[in-house]
Formats: sequence, C-alpha cells, structure tokens
Amino acid sequence: MRRRPAALHFHRLAPLQALVDFVLAAGAFWLGFRVRFDLEKVSDRYSNLFNHTWFIFAGCVVLAVWAFGGYHRRWRYADVRDLSRAAQGVVVGLMVFVGVNYLVRPVPRFASTDSGVLAVPYGMLAVALIAGVGLLVGVRVVVRAASERRLSFRFGRGEGKATLIVGAGDGGRLVLREMRRNPQLGLVPVGFVDDDPAKQRTRVEGVRVHGRIDDLGRVIEELEPDEILIAIPSAPGTLRADVLRAGRRRGVPVRTLPTVFELLQGEGGGKVVQQVREVRVEDVLGRDPVVMELDRVGAYLKDEVVLVTGAGGSIGSELCRQIARVGPRRLVILDHAEDNLFAIERELLDDRQVPEGAVASVIADVKEGDRIREVLAEHRPTTVFHAAAYKHVGLMEANPVEAVRNNSIATRLLTRLCGEAGVGRFVLVSTDKAVTPATVMGASKAMAELAVESAAQRWPDTRFSCVRFGNVLGSSGSVVPIFQRQIARGGPVTVTDAGMTRYFMTIPEAVQLVIQAGSLGRTGEILVLDMGEPVGIMQLAKDMIELSGLKAGEDIAIEIVGARAGEKLHEELFNPFETPRPTDAERISRAERTLFPPATVETMFDEIALLVLEGDAHGVATKVAELQRVHRAAETATPDLGAAPRGAAGALPTDDDGGRPGPDSPAAARSTGGLDPGASAYTGPL
Repeated sequence: MRRRPAALHFHRLAPLQALVDFVLAAGAFWLGFRVRFDLEKVSDRYSNLFNHTWFIFAGCVVLAVWAFGGYHRRWRYADVRDLSRAAQGVVVGLMVFVGVNYLVRPVPRFASTDSGVLAVPYGMLAVALIAGVGLLVGVRVVVRAASERRLSFRFGRGEGKATLIVGAGDGGRLVLREMRRNPQLGLVPVGFVDDDPAKQRTRVEGVRVHGRIDDLGRVIEELEPDEILIAIPSAPGTLRADVLRAGRRRGVPVRTLPTVFELLQGEGGGKVVQQVREVRVEDVLGRDPVVMELDRVGAYLKDEVVLVTGAGGSIGSELCRQIARVGPRRLVILDHAEDNLFAIERELLDDRQVPEGAVASVIADVKEGDRIREVLAEHRPTTVFHAAAYKHVGLMEANPVEAVRNNSIATRLLTRLCGEAGVGRFVLVSTDKAVTPATVMGASKAMAELAVESAAQRWPDTRFSCVRFGNVLGSSGSVVPIFQRQIARGGPVTVTDAGMTRYFMTIPEAVQLVIQAGSLGRTGEILVLDMGEPVGIMQLAKDMIELSGLKAGEDIAIEIVGARAGEKLHEELFNPFETPRPTDAERISRAERTLFPPATVETMFDEIALLVLEGDAHGVATKVAELQRVHRAAETATPDLGAAPRGAAGALPTDDDGGRPGPDSPAAARSTGGLDPGASAYTGPL
C-alpha cells in the first residue's frame, strides 16, 4: 500500500499548529521591520510596507512548512527532522514572499520604487529570516521539552516500575521516549548504564548515565530499580549474560529488546517497548548472531517452484517460512506426518505469507520412489531442499535399519529422481554428527552426503550440495527443551560430562544460511556453516536455570550422568581428511575432500540396501561403520567396498601400525559405542 506524502498527512491539532506558525511568522516579519528602521519613524516610502505585506509573508511561510510535511504529527513528538522542516519552511517561505511581492505589488505605487515595485530592504529580510527560524523551531523545542518534563513529574517511584536502561544509544533513547509518551506502560526511567566513555556522568534526554555496564551491580544497589531493560539490539550474548547475572544476583528481573535478526525479520511489530521480551537462552550463548538480507541471499528462489521435504519438522517448517518471504511461484511442502504438515500449511496461509494458490501440501514418504516420482512430475520443482530425516540419536541406535533406510537410502533415491527429473538445485540438510560418525544416525547422514556427491557426478545438469551444521536451539530433541522440562519439574538437570561442548545456532539463523548455501559453489560440494565458538553444556545448564529465576546447585541440582553410547565430548564440523576452504559467503566454508567414483558409492549402497531389505541390523551397522575410515584409505587407494563378505571385519582398513585397530588406537577411540569399528558385528542395543 502506498503511503500518503507527509505534507498531506494531518492530525487534529494541525490547524492550531498552522495558526501558531502564522502568528510567529508575522511576529518575525514585524521584528525585522522594526529592527531595520531602528524603532524610529518610518519614512513615507516604507510606511505602508508592513501593513500591506505581513500577512503575505506569514501565509507563504505556513504554506512552505506544510509543503515540507511540518504538520504531520504533534509537536510533543517533534524530532530533528521536524525542526529541519520548520527551518526549511521559513527559508523557502521568505523566497516565495519575495517573488509574490514582485508579481502582486501589494503596496500602493506612490510608495514604490521607480519600477513600481517596492524594494524590501535586505536587512529587514535577514532579520525576519533569523527571527522566523528561531521562533518556529523554538516553539517546537519548548512544547516537546515541556511535555517530557510534565510526564517526568507525573511519574513517581510509586506510580510505575523504576526501570534501569542498559545502553544509552539509539535503542536506549527510543525506549526512553516511548516510556515518556505512553504512561500506560507503567515504566519509569531512572537511569542508564553504557560503556561509551563520552557518555559517563552525562544526561541523555534528561536521564543520567550512572556508569559502565561493569558497574551494574553498584548502580542497582544505588537506584534500586524494579526492572532492568537491555536496549541494545546488537548486544552480544556475553553482554546479555552479564546483565542477566547481575540482575539475578540482586533479585531484579531483566528484559530485552528483540535482537537485530528479529527486528529485520519483522517480528513483534508495533511500539518499541511493546516488543520488549524476556531474555531467552539464545540471547546468552556468547556468540554473534547471523544477520543477513534474506531478500538478497534468497533472490534465486523468487518466482521458482520450491519443494521442501520434511516440511513439518523444526528445520523444514522454518525453511518454508523463510522461503515464503522471498516470493516463490509455488511452495510445495511435503511430509509424511499429516499433523505437522497441516500446522505449517495453516500458518503460511493464515499469516498470509503466501497466496492461497501458491502453496501445495503433499502427504508422502521420501522412501517411496513411485510417490516421489509422481510429486516431481506434477509440480516440476526447480529447487529441492531435503530436510526429511530421523535425527534422534538414541532412537536410531535402537533402530539402525530404519535410520539407514530413511536417512541414507531415501536420500540416494531422492537424488536419483531429482537428477532424472531435471531439478535445477538439490540441497541436503546434513549434520555435524556426520563427521567421524560414532553413531548409526551420524553414519547414516555421512552416507547421505556420499549419495549427494555421487549424484552430482552422475547428473551434472543438477546442482547438488550438502549443508552441514551443528545443534539448533529449540529443535525437536535438542538439549534445550530437555533442560527446560527438567527445570520445570524441579530438577535435576542431567549433563553428560562437565567438559562437554556443542555448537549452537538458532533455527532461523541456520535456515537462512541453508538458503544462502543453495546458491553457492559448484555441484557436489559440502558446505559448512560457521557455528561460532562451541558452548559448554554445563554453562548452558546453569544459564537456563538462572533464566528461570532459580539458582544452580541450590534450587535445581545438576547431575553428571556420563556419556551415552556413541556420544562425543566435542563435536566437529570437518573430518580429518577434509580441508576447509572459503566460499563467497562470509559465514559458509567448503569441505574439500577426495571424491569416490559413482560406481564405488553405488556398489556400497547396493550392499547396504540389500541388508536393509533383509532387516539385518548387525550387517547394516557393521557395513555403515566402514564410513569412519574409507576416506582415509582413499588417500592411498580407492577401497573396494563391495569385495568384503557381508558383516566381515576383514574388509575394514587397518590402523596406522598395519595391525587391526586395538582398543587404544586412534581409530577405535573415535567410536565410543554403538558403532565399533573393530568389531565384526553391531554392538549397540537391538
């Protein structure tokens, strides 16, 4: 919808404002007249000048201010732009007055110059200009100052929450103004803290800056605020965490403005203070959020037909939301779970993210080739994002056949069908658990990456790529909702190991990088997202307990339960045989590694598919375990994965010393359970 020009936009006090400006402009003109003639008797030549021209000057000024949009809002909200409009109106109004005086000739001829046009003295115009700018700008400043002072007096410490604002920059000033303009919010600004040395011990719009953020403890004790508000949208997680801890130690609740990412995504529209929310776990992770222009990085999807598999899952549903913002011609959302699919369909349509006919919901299982072939033939997608996967490590350890069937063989099937159908782009959503996999789930995703690499060599007209990243906050089965449930029931919070670390990223951040990765690089590449620094799980547990208003170790206990089968102490984003290479995108790298010939990969998949068909869990897990070392062996020779008998250990590459990997060898150490590279059979639960 087109916005009306500011000059045509009025409010009910605009006529009164115009009248005040008219009077002030006339006063400025009179002042110029009297100053020019030094308050003495005016000569006959100029005796009628003021009486015949003052209303023309005032009218020209008011019209010019109106033309610049000077009456589009109340003066109590006036900002620098409003003051600039008033000053411009006086300057332009004076110029218009000179022109009108020349054309209309309002003064009788006998008092005019020889040309019949009265020459207005330049000194009079100069004084009128200066006085006019001063009066029109000054009245706006006075009205706003008086309004804010009046509101400040109205607020008493007992009439609202005393609020300490963290950040005296643009965000802090916006929050301060909002508090003053809307008394119904019940927030009383009592001070700022800010790290800018130039602002120390100064006042920002009348409110004092009491110190640096490091001084927050002292400031809280001095001011005794009822609430702390973080007004720095770009604040790093470490700063938010420090503020949160300082507030928690003194029993003061902490809230925050949305992050820059949330503001750019348009979440929580409305007044700035109405967007304030509680501090969430992603706010205190200590990593810089990923922020990019979705319209730019996802422009390749505009007016295209895009298919998202696993559309009802946590990653798939966010893919649908962000792709919808880019404006595809049709968004095909596919899932085998009708409840999840229905939920994301209704969200897209109810929020009007896509037009009614631009979304197609498909109930299908990616393991069923005939059904997927029908979907591709009907909708003819140009881009496919494959997010459908089983990802719960424990469940997949107990169900290795289904893990491989869904994550590996189905991916191989989908890449083949997309290649045959001439799909332009295929993007696999992978995981860091595919790096030196120690579990069935991780190995099944590593196989999926191999399937994509092989497909890229077989169907060069389709750009295939994998996008690998770590844990995402809030996704199904992630540690955050587990901790939240444990805290809600009173604890204990269970941590595997005090030294365990994980990479974390929010779902929207991960998905926008996945979308950007779809346009990068050459076919067959594995793209790895920059996850920032790894986060200690113990510290994450403590932060979440504090976020709940409790104390770790006192209100909620933390228990060390030990590693589960296949669980790593630290996750990795690159295999030892992969070399990180930069891409055109700042936060995305490429994993360069030796590629297997497609025939080798096909042979391996054929053997594993036969084992899956027979339901041979031991054979499947044993064969999949070979993936932990096939690439290292490929550095010297291409392994013949099809030559070994099914489930035999003799096919596995040897350790560095030439013997079979022993229990203390590096190869065996990479697998702590579930997949035992030195065993002839699957050792996990059945």
